[in-house]
Amino acid sequence: MKHLIFFLIILGGYAISAQKISDRKIERKLSKIEAFNNAHIAISISSLEGDKSQISFQDNKYMTPASNIKLLTFLAASQKYDSLPVLYYNSINDSVMQFKSSGYPLLFHPFYPDDVLANFFKKKQYFKYVAPNKAFDGLGEGWSWDDYNYYHAAQKSSFPIYGNVVEGTIVNGKLRTIPESWGLKSKMDTTKTAFLRLQNKNKFLINPKQWKKGDTLYRPFITSDSLFVKLLEQATGNSVKIHSQLNKNIPWKTLYSQNEDLIFKALLQDSDNGIAEALLLMLSETYFGEMQTKKVIDTIQRQWEPWLPDPIEWVDGSGVSRYNMLTPRTLVRVLQEIHKTIGWKIIQSYFPRGGISKVLKKSEGTEFYAKTGTLRHNHNLSGYLVNPKKKIYVFSIMVNHHTASTSEVRRGISELLQWFDKKLN
Repeated sequence: MKHLIFFLIILGGYAISAQKISDRKIERKLSKIEAFNNAHIAISISSLEGDKSQISFQDNKYMTPASNIKLLTFLAASQKYDSLPVLYYNSINDSVMQFKSSGYPLLFHPFYPDDVLANFFKKKQYFKYVAPNKAFDGLGEGWSWDDYNYYHAAQKSSFPIYGNVVEGTIVNGKLRTIPESWGLKSKMDTTKTAFLRLQNKNKFLINPKQWKKGDTLYRPFITSDSLFVKLLEQATGNSVKIHSQLNKNIPWKTLYSQNEDLIFKALLQDSDNGIAEALLLMLSETYFGEMQTKKVIDTIQRQWEPWLPDPIEWVDGSGVSRYNMLTPRTLVRVLQEIHKTIGWKIIQSYFPRGGISKVLKKSEGTEFYAKTGTLRHNHNLSGYLVNPKKKIYVFSIMVNHHTASTSEVRRGISELLQWFDKKLN
């Protein structure tokens, strides 16, 4: 019996040493951060390559990750691609070019200029677009229906063009759009919205009284293959037709990107939802020759099962959906796998850094590279913490169902991160 008691004491001492801070101390610290009052909080911190948590608090609880889901999208793309496929094509003859989409999203994109596709379509040829056989749903599961008029909810499509948004500016008192020719009405006095798309059709209304000088506004359009072809013809002056696949014996060639940095920085630093959704569709096209978000997510999860600590509720690439749920210890493992896949130098290049990124503030004496995730009443921060001795920790701090402002919660997370940093040193 004495030996058993002695063994339990030793075992208890080991558990305490493995867990750097007790739950009671963490709870006490959390209670002092007003922004966290009544919120649901889950925390996991580990060494860069360790299997056991250095600090954990409710790290097995499922939380709404918001844009932290982009970390999963990024890992999946990083594991699969050395170079991103931009387009599949073959020449039927000297004047006819057949092509199909890889899902690459930067054709005439308003924020991320990449000429590789634009240059391809500059060729004076007759183009035949081999469109997907299956109907395509531009909206993701669990997306909020009333976000349809905002850039962050741009629809998915088999071949994105202009980022699947209309860009509007006022020039000399008149509305100018890219792309052009949308049949816009010039006035709408019944709304306070400057630039509005009707919910179920590509009809755009404006109210000049609400338009601020110098504004550039972006509104998603309802996507379709026929609209894509129309816009591509308008932009290039070439003839483009939708066609069933011809000459199947002619092998497809692949046009590759030389601009992966642009895509991945858009994903992680700008948290661009359209880019995130496109990456999952690209993966689906690569795996199966068809674009199905659910199918590729299921495949990726099966590949990850050996190292995932918990199953994932994962439904989209961007985190817009409130159906996504995962635990902070799962995010920590994802971050460790990202490090294994791309290494520390590339992480430093792609991830927002405390003190540099617009979305993060640097904690005094703390260096970190991390991704935020924000939906109304939910804010999370997951990434890499570098202490003064240059030891790297992987962390995920998730704050769900808060009633304070996001800026207050962000400051609370920063305070908590500084506290953890001191305890880990």
